[in-house]
Amino acid sequence: MIEWAETEEALLILLSLRVPNFDPFHQICNPFFTKTLSYPSMTLGSGGSSVVVPRNFRLLEELERGEKGIGDGTVSYGMDDGDDIYMRSWTGTIIGPHNTVHEGRIYQLKLFCDKDYPEKPPSVRFHSRINMTCVNHETGVVEPKKFGLLANWQREYTMEDILTQLKKEMAAPHNRKLVQPPEGTYF
Repeated sequence: MIEWAETEEALLILLSLRVPNFDPFHQICNPFFTKTLSYPSMTLGSGGSSVVVPRNFRLLEELERGEKGIGDGTVSYGMDDGDDIYMRSWTGTIIGPHNTVHEGRIYQLKLFCDKDYPEKPPSVRFHSRINMTCVNHETGVVEPKKFGLLANWQREYTMEDILTQLKKEMAAPHNRKLVQPPEGTYF
């Protein structure tokens, strides 16, 4: 497996290149690498060497997807600070699912992607108060041991997957009718 060196300077150089048809997520444009790569588990050449997409490229792809909108528009996410070159702090929004006590409510969450993301999951914390079995009632932290996606994290999972699964968890029988804190209150 080939791991790319991941430095702030290297990322900035690649992003500043004005090379026609350069797609940093799926192609490497330089005379030594001319193969198109597929994401997330990439193969380079016929030797079968596996290349891991650098963290920042992965997060740029997630940012692009989050900005385009997800599915029916009831789940969204984006960066907290566009100048944060490490892309660590994110905000997510979930509109509560129909036919639940969450219906019509807008929940804000904070996601923090540490340097080990996507090898390890981001930390996830509700900013809006919510009563769910997988959320710490005092801090709003989504507890990994109680939320399967975080407990069984795999590199190909995304922040979108986390938000979508949390929305499904809101509609689960054990959460759909739980008494909720007043709307507009925060942790």
